Amino acid sequence: MTTSNTSVVADSCRYELGLSENPFPPLPSVRCAIDEAMDRANRYPEFLPQRLAQIIANHIDVRQDQVIVGAGATGVAMQIVDSVSRRGDEMIYATPTFDGYSIISRIVGTTPVTVPLDASGRQDLSAMAAAQTSQTGVIVVCRPHNPTGTIVDSAELQDFFNRVSRHVTVILDEAYVEFLDGEDRIDARGIVAKYPNVVVLRTFSKAYGLAGLRIGYAFAAAELAARVRARQVPFALGVIAEAAVQASYRAESELTARVRTIVKERDELRNALVESGIPVPRSHANFLYLPCAGVAEVLSRANIGVKAYRDGAARLAIGDRPAMRAVLRALRIR
Repeated sequence: MTTSNTSVVADSCRYELGLSENPFPPLPSVRCAIDEAMDRANRYPEFLPQRLAQIIANHIDVRQDQVIVGAGATGVAMQIVDSVSRRGDEMIYATPTFDGYSIISRIVGTTPVTVPLDASGRQDLSAMAAAQTSQTGVIVVCRPHNPTGTIVDSAELQDFFNRVSRHVTVILDEAYVEFLDGEDRIDARGIVAKYPNVVVLRTFSKAYGLAGLRIGYAFAAAELAARVRARQVPFALGVIAEAAVQASYRAESELTARVRTIVKERDELRNALVESGIPVPRSHANFLYLPCAGVAEVLSRANIGVKAYRDGAARLAIGDRPAMRAVLRALRIR
């Protein structure tokens, strides 16, 4: 579980499962709203996306001045790290994790400090807290974790927050929060209220199926949010973003049904893999992590694109039923 990752995905493949995308196109009502918004594509969007921030704030029940929006969760994460870090500051995150954090660290000029996952594929919050120094600027915690899909429980998280210095900003990355069961969800608003150095990061790319529109957001204490918004790029979110988010929120019941479909496929595929002897961690996201040397190469040879890691392990997104059958065939599982 302590592997380094690399982007080894087939250039052309029959089933593209390497980017943890939603296998479904936008919901019909969302597609309709996008089409209507295209009639305004000749016009600039808001200089700074205040209306979109207000729509999101109303939905998640926080104040508008607590919300930051940007070009996908990655774009917002870049704003966060850039606003709270100085060149040379340390940025702590687990390894392996989402590739974007190492890229952001390199661009901003922070020093990456990576902490291996534990034997179960979970982030070692105790070791991450212990890795802090006077130079630490940011710590990233993913819940669910990418690429293993594992979660840290609420008690562990609270203990971790209590151990993190208040001068360190914690990014709580909840890109896959919509895939969590109700009992596994945490009170993110309460966390932000209690810990003014925590910023919660989310996206419309995964469960909402809008990865191509690049809409992400975060929320935090108003003071921290204002600091991050100071890095907001004018006209960064197009006219389609506002319409797509509004329509997505109106279609939450349909979204929930789609999420259930993906979760069902995920659990069925994991059960088949585990029964065949592949030790797949229980995932709380829309992907599975296969920690076996050579599995990425086997899937690639079968024209199945996956996120590959240097030890041969793979993360694969949950696709449609034909894609899942292709995975089982490639691994000689019936």
